[in-house]
Amino acid sequence: MAKVMLLTYTPEPEKTVAAAAKLCYSNADIETLMDGLTPEKTQSFVAMLSEIGHESPIEHASFTFGIEGVSRALLAQITRHRIASYSVQSQRYVRKNNFEYIVPPEIDVIPEAREEFLAAMKTAEEHYEKLAAALKDAHTKRLIEQGIDPSKASKQAEKQAIEDARFVLPNACDTRMIVTMNARSLHNFFAHRCCNRAQWEIREVAEQMLALVLKVAPNLFAAAGPPCLNGACPEGKMSCQKAKEVREKYSRMKENLTTEA
Repeated sequence: MAKVMLLTYTPEPEKTVAAAAKLCYSNADIETLMDGLTPEKTQSFVAMLSEIGHESPIEHASFTFGIEGVSRALLAQITRHRIASYSVQSQRYVRKNNFEYIVPPEIDVIPEAREEFLAAMKTAEEHYEKLAAALKDAHTKRLIEQGIDPSKASKQAEKQAIEDARFVLPNACDTRMIVTMNARSLHNFFAHRCCNRAQWEIREVAEQMLALVLKVAPNLFAAAGPPCLNGACPEGKMSCQKAKEVREKYSRMKENLTTEA
């Protein structure tokens, strides 16, 4: 199962956003910009921005997440969100012997499918290890022949070997990453990836991310989530037709977070 942690974020994110909004709509100077921004005033500014659709001030608050227990398939999806920063565990530098992998839920509940999937993972692991070993032996021999110290040759050959052996690793192979997004990008991310039509893995990650930011900036993300929370579903004939259930789900989630706080 995916695990998401909120590693760090802009201190007082809502107050930072409120200060940016205050600058836009008043004759405030920079030195006194933060003065008078009580929790009530801050909440008022944040709510106003949401009401009028003025989104640029919320870009001043950013959030950094640690994500693990996810597949390389998820990596291909999440990096489509381009206004963000990503640091990902490298398969060029990290050897993946006995790699962990993500089993899709639909495969996991069908015995025949699970058996086939696990066999495929075992085969991929065997090919990876055999390829890495064969490549390392060949590269080490070549480097030693070039006059490189055997110890250094072995280390250099290891990197060269796993760089090419990784090509047989499956999309299911696990990875870890650090992701930073500003609040505006997060709203866009949640709108796309919290939707029922999003792929199950990235939806699970998005829901965990939303729960985390709601704890530290509840007003800033009060309206965050799939589009059907705040209006009609935009998916047309592709709609899941479960808007009521989705609204109830997110209402419960936000109520529970409020109670915990």
